[in-house]
Amino acid sequence: MNSVFFTRNTKRGIFGLCFFVCLNAVAQTPSPALLVLDKEDNMLSIIDPANSKTVARIPTGEGPHEITASEDGKLAFVANYGARTPGNAISVMDLVAQKELRRVDLGALRRPHGITFADGKVWFTAEQNRLVARYDPAANEIDWLLGIGQNGTHMLVFSKDHSQLFTSNIGSACITLLQRDSTSTGWGATNIAVGKGPEGGDISPDGREYWAANSGDGSISIIDIAAKKVVQTLDVRTKRSNRLKFTPDGKIVLVSDLAGNEVLVLDASSRKEIKRFNLGRQPEGILILPDGSRAYVAVAGENTVAVLDLKALEVSARIPTGKGPDGMAWAIRR
Repeated sequence: MNSVFFTRNTKRGIFGLCFFVCLNAVAQTPSPALLVLDKEDNMLSIIDPANSKTVARIPTGEGPHEITASEDGKLAFVANYGARTPGNAISVMDLVAQKELRRVDLGALRRPHGITFADGKVWFTAEQNRLVARYDPAANEIDWLLGIGQNGTHMLVFSKDHSQLFTSNIGSACITLLQRDSTSTGWGATNIAVGKGPEGGDISPDGREYWAANSGDGSISIIDIAAKKVVQTLDVRTKRSNRLKFTPDGKIVLVSDLAGNEVLVLDASSRKEIKRFNLGRQPEGILILPDGSRAYVAVAGENTVAVLDLKALEVSARIPTGKGPDGMAWAIRR
C-alpha cells in the first residue's frame, strides 16, 4: 500500500517537474523575438516567429504605441503614449527575465512616441512638447533634448551610420532632417515641406531617399536626402496611411492604410503599385524580417498580426494577439 502510494506520487512528482521544466523551456524568450505592443491592453507580447506562439506578456504603462530593443536584444524600451490622458513614461523591459525593470518618469515630457535605440541610448519624440529627447539607460536619466518647433513630432528614423535622424511632423506637414554637426546641440536641422499629415516614413537602403507617407492626402513624398527637397510626389490613394517600410533589398515599399484596411505594395524603382492586401480593420505597424522574406503587419481592429510572404505576395499566416496591436520591433540576442 505504501509502496503503491509512493510510486504514484513519485510519478506525479516527476511528471510535474518535467512539465515545469518543459514549460519554462518553451517560455524562454526566443531570438529573434517578435515584440508586439497591445496598446488597448497595456501589454507587451513576446512572440516566437518560428511557431507564431506568444511566450510571454508583460504589463506596460498606459497606451503603449512604439517599441525598440537594445542592440544585444536583452532590453526593450516602450513609449507609453497614453490614452485620454497624455502619457509621460518609458517602460524598460528585461526580455530575458520577461518583466518590467523600471518605468522612467519623463516629468514634463508628454506623449512619447517614435522611439529608437542608437549609440547605446534611447531616442524618442515628445509629441506634445514638439521635441526629440534622449534617455541614457546606463545612467537612468534624460541627457539631451532638442526642440523641433513643429506640430505633432511623431516618428523617428535613423540613417545606418546614425549621422542623420528624420522626424515626421504630422501637424506641420513637414519632415525634419537632423544632421550631426559641431554646434552646441550637436545637430543641424532642416525642415522639408511634404504632403498633408506625414506620419510613417523610411530611408531607402541605399541612403539616397526618404519616403514620407502622408496620412492626410493619400500621397507619398519622395525626398532626395542630399538635395534636402521633395523630388517626386506619388498619388497612392490611401485613406489614412500609417506606416511605410522598405524591404532590406530596397526593391519593395509597404504602406499600411489604417482607414482603408489595406496594405499597399509598391515597386520602389518604377514607383508603381504591385498589389493591395485587404487585411481587415486598421492595419498599423509594419515590421520586416532582416532577410526580407516576410513582413508582419499589426492589424489593430482584428487583434492579429498578419504575416505576408514577400516572395509569393500573399498572406501566409495570422498570429493572434491582445487588443489593439500596433508598435513592433525585433529583439535579436548577440
